[in-house]
Amino acid sequence: MLKPIEFCGHTLRSIRSFPILVRHEVGYELDKVQRGLTPSDWKPMPTVGKGTREIRIQDRGQYRVIYLATHGKTIYVLHAFRKKTQKTRQSDIKLARDALSQLMHRKMS
Repeated sequence: MLKPIEFCGHTLRSIRSFPILVRHEVGYELDKVQRGLTPSDWKPMPTVGKGTREIRIQDRGQYRVIYLATHGKTIYVLHAFRKKTQKTRQSDIKLARDALSQLMHRKMS
């Protein structure tokens, strides 16, 4: 059974702006998550929130997709962006954290 995916804010638009090969890789990795499998290259993102993870894709640049798959039966894609430096920008962490906060607030209402 595949878990449904919900894209928060502008994440789907961001992913659609990625190069085509990166978009295919994002789709493949999210499909793995939907099936309960682990992405090929990922890391936990405790700076965003408990249970959040980051899918890491490298193809003519570095691309990241931050998601939450441990809250209910849905996978929430919180933020997607192209990474331009070694360290993740605080603005990207804040956007993902804000999306998570809005999601939790909505779920509590």
